[in-house]
Amino acid sequence: MRPRADFRRVAIIAKPGSREATLVAAELAEWLGRRRLTVALDKTSLRACGGNGMEAFDPNESYDLAVVLGGDGTLLSVARRLANGTPLLGINLGRLGFLTEVGRTDLYPTMLRVLGGDFALEERSLLKVEVDRQGEPRGSFRAFNDAVVAKATRSRIIDLSLWVDGNLVARYRADGLIVSTPTGSTAYNLSAGGPILYPGLPIMMLTPICPHTLSLRPVAVPDSSVVELVLETQREEVHLTVDGQENTTLGYRDRVRITRSPAQVRLVRIPGRSFYDSLRTKLRWGGLAKDDEDGEPSNVNVLSPGRTLAERNTPGGPNKP
Repeated sequence: MRPRADFRRVAIIAKPGSREATLVAAELAEWLGRRRLTVALDKTSLRACGGNGMEAFDPNESYDLAVVLGGDGTLLSVARRLANGTPLLGINLGRLGFLTEVGRTDLYPTMLRVLGGDFALEERSLLKVEVDRQGEPRGSFRAFNDAVVAKATRSRIIDLSLWVDGNLVARYRADGLIVSTPTGSTAYNLSAGGPILYPGLPIMMLTPICPHTLSLRPVAVPDSSVVELVLETQREEVHLTVDGQENTTLGYRDRVRITRSPAQVRLVRIPGRSFYDSLRTKLRWGGLAKDDEDGEPSNVNVLSPGRTLAERNTPGGPNKP
């Protein structure tokens, strides 16, 4: 999408409870203020910089740009509240950072590029998630990554029926079911054995969690579909969780209806880095090291830097990447 570079109002939202994010937000606000831009800050960051003529961030307003300081969880939360066309730039102060691609050290070079118009906008889909109980609405949510219907920690296996466009797909006996966007395909969906989807695909992914029947596999459906999950379990505690952040308890015969939301998230992307670059670096997929100009495979284990294969496989030793 053709970018818009006539920035006048910029929002800065820092990860709640993070002193580092708050300090970076205050510093960035002053930097933008010197460039005569109107800056809106989350309440904590606004207090940290003493106001100084800056506004309080309001998710109901529109901004020319919103800079999110934190990890993917912070960006997920902001994206659900600010899905009004405001471009989002994620600065990674967390760990993995699939959505917040820009690192702390690249903050100001990236801001200069963005303010100069050297960026692209990438549109990502959202899900609309509605809960119905005996014909009465019980709640409505937006999901950027996924909506998950799953048993509570100590509950037994649960029964679900899955419907797509009014057609019964399957009756599940499982720990639960994940409905994810392409963006969310690298989250819980991936851990549950689902495939990675390219972000722009018009697809919803339906992935069972530990199904009792092994032939029940992930299914991809068009995102124009109406997906409905009906809880068939009476005595177990079952929850609907949205993006791992919003949660509600479900009851027997509750119906969860999931469709594509008319709202979209617009992510700011810097040229020169592709989705496949993110997969390779964030998931630590193997490949040739950049300094291997002779084309010989590197002997560095990408999954476990600094550890040999023997060390990783030592009984009782640290086997995590």
